[in-house]
Amino acid sequence: MANKREPILEPVSILSLRPTQMTVGMREVNEKRKRWRTHSKKRRAELLGQHMIPVVVGPDKRNYVIDHHHLARALHEEGEKEVLVSVVADLTMVDKKAFWVVLDNHRWVYPYDAKGERRHYVDLPKNITGLKDDPFRSLAGELRRAGGFAKDTTPFSEFLWADFLRRRLSRKSVEADFEKAIEQALALGKSKDAIYLPGWCGPASDD
Repeated sequence: MANKREPILEPVSILSLRPTQMTVGMREVNEKRKRWRTHSKKRRAELLGQHMIPVVVGPDKRNYVIDHHHLARALHEEGEKEVLVSVVADLTMVDKKAFWVVLDNHRWVYPYDAKGERRHYVDLPKNITGLKDDPFRSLAGELRRAGGFAKDTTPFSEFLWADFLRRRLSRKSVEADFEKAIEQALALGKSKDAIYLPGWCGPASDD
C-alpha cells in the first residue's frame, strides 16, 4: 500500500491541482460560491483550514485531486488562490505509464465526459478551470439532497446516478426546467430500475 502522509499545512495553489475527473455540476459550483460569499473573512479562513482537499501525489510530484472538485472550482471562481491539501497516498514511486492504471484500480479517477462516455486519461483537464459542466451531475447532487438516494461511500456515486438519469432524461429538458427535472428524477430514483445504484432508497412498499 502506498504510504500515507500527514496533511500538507503549507497552502498550495488551486491552479496547481490536477483533476481526476472531467466534469462538475456547475449549478452545484454556483451554490457553493453563493454560500462562500455569505461568510466573513475570518470564517472563510476557518473554513479553508477545515476543508482540506484530498490528493494523491503523482510521479511528477503534482497533487491529483480525488474529491472536492466542486469546492476547488468554486473557491477559484471566488478569487481564492490557495488551499490546504490532505495527502491520501504518495505515488511518487509509481511508473508514469502505470500511474493512471493505479488510480483507476483504486477508483480515484473518473475519466468520463459530459456525455457519460469514457475518454483517455490524456483528455483529463490539466487544472480545475478545464472541468466541463454536466447538468446531470447537478441533478444527481440535488436528488441526493432531496432524499432521492442516501449518501454513500462508493467512489463517484453521484456520477453513477448522473449517468442513470442521463439515459432517461434529455439534457435540454434538465437545462430548461430544473425543478421539473428534479420531480422526474425523484420518481426515477425510487424505481426498481435504480436498484443497483449506491444509496438506493427505493419504494417503502409495493402497495
